[in-house]
Amino acid sequence: MSELGTGPLRAFSTWARTALITEVSARMAAVLAPGSSVRVEQTAAVTGLERAVSAAGGGRAGRATVAERVAYMWFNRLVALRFMDANGYTGIGVVSPPSGAALGQPEVLAEAKRGVIDSTVVGQRSSALVTALLDGTRPSPDPQGEAYGLLLAEYCRHFHQAMPFMFEAEGDYTESLMPANLLADDSVLNRALRVLTPEVCADVEVIGWMYQFYISERKDEVFAGFKKNKKAGAAEIPAATQLFTPHWIVRYLVENSIGRLWMLNRPDSRLVDQMDYYIPPVDNETDFLKITGPEELTVIDPACGSGHMLTYAFDLLFAMYSEEGYAPSEIPAMILTHNLYGTEIDPRAGSLAAFALTMKARARQRTFLNRGVQPNICVIESITFTDDELASLHTPDVDPDEEDQFWNQFSEASILGALIQPDRHLTTRLSRHLEDMKDGGDLLHADLIQRAHKVMKQAATLSNSYSAVVANPPYMGLRNMDEQLAVALARRFPTFKSDLFSAFVFRVASLAHDHGQCGVMSPNVWMYISSHEGLRHFLLEQSSLETLLELPLSGFKGATVQICAYCFRASAGERQRPAIFFRLVEYQGGDSDYAELTKTAIAKTDGPPIRFVSSPSAFREIPGCPIAYWLREEELDNFKARRLLGAVAEPRKGMDTGDNSEFLRFWWEVSQLRVSREPDDNRKWFSYNKGGGFRRWYGNRHYVVNWENEGSSIRARLHWPSRTPTLRNQSFYFREGFTWGTVSSGRFSARYTPAGALFDNGGCTLFADSNLERLGALMNSSSMDRYLSFLAPTLNFQPGDIAKVPVPPTLEEVEVPTQRCVEIARWDWDCYEDSIDFAGSPLLRGERSTRAATEAHLDECCRKAEELRALEEANNEAWAGAFRLSELATTVDLKGVSLWGNPSFRYGTETNDERARGWASSDAIADFVSYAVGCMFGRYSLDEPGLIVADQGTTLKDFLARIPQPTFIPDADNVIPIVDGDWFEDDIVARFRQFLRAAFGEEHFEENLRFVTESLGVKNIRDYFVRSFYKDHVKRYKKRPIYWLFSSPKGSFNALIYMHRYSPSTVSTVLNEYLREFQAKLTASLDNAERADKVKEADRLRKILVELNEYEHDVLYPLATQNIVIDLDDGVKANYPKFGAALKKIPGLEASE
Repeated sequence: MSELGTGPLRAFSTWARTALITEVSARMAAVLAPGSSVRVEQTAAVTGLERAVSAAGGGRAGRATVAERVAYMWFNRLVALRFMDANGYTGIGVVSPPSGAALGQPEVLAEAKRGVIDSTVVGQRSSALVTALLDGTRPSPDPQGEAYGLLLAEYCRHFHQAMPFMFEAEGDYTESLMPANLLADDSVLNRALRVLTPEVCADVEVIGWMYQFYISERKDEVFAGFKKNKKAGAAEIPAATQLFTPHWIVRYLVENSIGRLWMLNRPDSRLVDQMDYYIPPVDNETDFLKITGPEELTVIDPACGSGHMLTYAFDLLFAMYSEEGYAPSEIPAMILTHNLYGTEIDPRAGSLAAFALTMKARARQRTFLNRGVQPNICVIESITFTDDELASLHTPDVDPDEEDQFWNQFSEASILGALIQPDRHLTTRLSRHLEDMKDGGDLLHADLIQRAHKVMKQAATLSNSYSAVVANPPYMGLRNMDEQLAVALARRFPTFKSDLFSAFVFRVASLAHDHGQCGVMSPNVWMYISSHEGLRHFLLEQSSLETLLELPLSGFKGATVQICAYCFRASAGERQRPAIFFRLVEYQGGDSDYAELTKTAIAKTDGPPIRFVSSPSAFREIPGCPIAYWLREEELDNFKARRLLGAVAEPRKGMDTGDNSEFLRFWWEVSQLRVSREPDDNRKWFSYNKGGGFRRWYGNRHYVVNWENEGSSIRARLHWPSRTPTLRNQSFYFREGFTWGTVSSGRFSARYTPAGALFDNGGCTLFADSNLERLGALMNSSSMDRYLSFLAPTLNFQPGDIAKVPVPPTLEEVEVPTQRCVEIARWDWDCYEDSIDFAGSPLLRGERSTRAATEAHLDECCRKAEELRALEEANNEAWAGAFRLSELATTVDLKGVSLWGNPSFRYGTETNDERARGWASSDAIADFVSYAVGCMFGRYSLDEPGLIVADQGTTLKDFLARIPQPTFIPDADNVIPIVDGDWFEDDIVARFRQFLRAAFGEEHFEENLRFVTESLGVKNIRDYFVRSFYKDHVKRYKKRPIYWLFSSPKGSFNALIYMHRYSPSTVSTVLNEYLREFQAKLTASLDNAERADKVKEADRLRKILVELNEYEHDVLYPLATQNIVIDLDDGVKANYPKFGAALKKIPGLEASE
């Protein structure tokens, strides 16, 4: 079934879950109510229900758990009956109208109304009750509904004989919780008829889709919990790990495991004609598992879910039996008896798998449901025994401790399932002993023996060996596991503990016969990352990888991680043969697209180059053994030389402060007198490399760290029980190097960091005593990208990954442009205010026109970008030549030249895109306006480059001490009003006009101002200051603004201050000199409007005055009386909220880092 057609199924299934839980909960309340009729009529059922509620925790929580469980059982039953109805397996429509009718009452009810009731299905008592209800002799508020409920219960009991895993026996408490109103137009049953059409029910695969969709909301809940650091245990594992496998991937896995084994044993078999995804061995094989007939080909799926792998395996096995001449009528029972096995921890999924296989058999054999053959689906349950019970089970010739461990080995089954590995010999010995045990009529002893038999069945299933093992195992990383699961996994599978799927891959291999075939779908992370290196060694050295298919992240709907599917032989064999790989990671599409691409590549017809043949033994040449199957021979040769980056340089991980909000700041938040420029300064704040986005050569220098007295405040926390700092590689602090971001959303990039900085866990740094410039150039080359594509494909660039990159033998001879590349990148970085070395607006380079200055600056930026592109291409060519990578692409797209002044990079546009030129012009002018505001406050000056006033508590006097005769004098009281109108002579608009004249002269003032407003896309400069400036400022300074905006609730009054010049009297200045003055002017205007009978204007002014009066009375006046003191060292995140509603709210201030 195509996922494109599953929308109605998804909508129905998620709706049905809610509806059924509601109905079952209501029915449960009625059944358990004191004095209910059901308590009298069905005492045993009510007792069973009460026990179930108690076992689930009792009370409201216990009832909710049982209600959800029973709701799903009824969902399963109704869907199963509809599937059987649609395929004609029930003989009469149990939940469906007569054949040919799309809607209407179920056929069994319609027939009963005519007096026709099947006596072989419906008991005499129920038949009489149905008749009485329908002919009116038995009163009922809903005679037809009640009658149908009786008929449905009888048919469920009838099918219990053939399918006990799906339908209840008589007296089961779930029968008393049957949903009500099943005959209503909007009931679950009638909605099911609309979506489960005969066409949809043509393939039993629909059952799996329904299950995945039914639990999708629960799965979303669990994944949302992961984001809140909640952990998954037994209750969450089923929902968190169920993922329906696309049919074409099922075929790929089954055909290259079960199908491969058959073809190796029957090389002339025509089964190959129906296996579109089968891949013949590269060369002749002799060391395969020998089988003499199809009945010997045993298959298990240890995490079978709803049975998708097994149902397709059924199809292949049927073809094998047919080819061998077996009677078609006997084959289905033989397959289910001899060939197919499955285990599952979720009983709901297990029942669906058994049902799906039964339907497969019924489709091939009309009387199959009467033959009493049950699928070998084993739901792995948690079972434990007390000491007294264990004593009753002991045998005289087995060590008691060993036997106790055997009987209690399934105590953690709810979290481990098939990962439990029973001892085969002990299973056989104790099985014989158990067969001789009798209960002697003792009910308690009978229960003990029954549980012991369950253990034995589970142990037998999991201790057997199978010809083929196929699985889409559960995926769950260590960080999402609860403590019980994490500890159990580490204890049992120390090499494979990083993810559930990793342990399952090992378990898949251990379930197979020697030389048995295995097929697995799992996340692709095991192929590359260091935490799965043990699994790679296992598959490369103790198994024999034969074929692998790697998908992109969007490989199929529902996948939240990147997936791969692979087949391997369960022993290494005599020698490692070449394996066949399919790389789809660079293609976008849907299921059908990937399926066709794969089939085309298998058939070796024309198509994209996605097929690779590689010897797995070659991967061991690469440090960490990544499965880099697409590498060319010359790329592998560079590893064989065994000269790696880690041998000629030292990539290092930096510190974790334990509390970044306490110890890190953006450099602009603190007093610049306390920011060190030299390693040996005894100041508080030091430059700190913390990674950042993609940028090469230089930049991302935003942070400072509190390293006063050699980090004494951080060191004081080294023994804290939580949020403990980690001070790694201290001998490398303050050294020059090339730093990079550990986690990236794109390509790798490295930046030169001068001496004097410390570095973070997320801002690792490479250090070298020699060849640093060359190694920095290597890190920013396409050769580096190529090697990291498999050494760190998850875009998590750890120092260990960098250390594994090879270096050419001619390293010292490679000519590199590092120095010029760093110069260009540094020039670009320093053009913006968020650089600590920003000197002034790049538009002020001598031009007298804002237009000409902007054009000149943008032209220079574009020239720099083109120059850097040429240098990067030359760098790529130099390293490709040194590595002898003749086919490696060395061209550089201008979009990848990581200069903020490069429009193609900044806006993601093509070269010469006029829109980008307009955006760049607008941004350049916005930057210029920001610089102008800085000059208004004295942070910058037209007369001297760099920061002027940037320390706590500085004043205009401090500015004048530096610049005695300024071209443009800053604001005296550190308050600049921003209001909609010319209410203040020295508001921000007036000050900007003064600044523009000072910067560009009087002659072209109006023209210059017009260009500014046009570039900003506003009618006048006031519009920009009132509506956009502060948003831009907050964004420019990454939600840590240096200018703070006092703002009334609706923004009618705004006043900007500079936090470095803040004093405890600043709020009083805003209140008395600006807000109250504004109120007085508005009051005077209101009087004038009223005298002139300007009603609308008067109403507008009154509303503003109400707003401002409330702002004064409730907010600003109380705040002014507090004389709040701030400490810039505390940072904006701590200081800004002290002013509460007086300041403009910054969304995300509390959450941002």
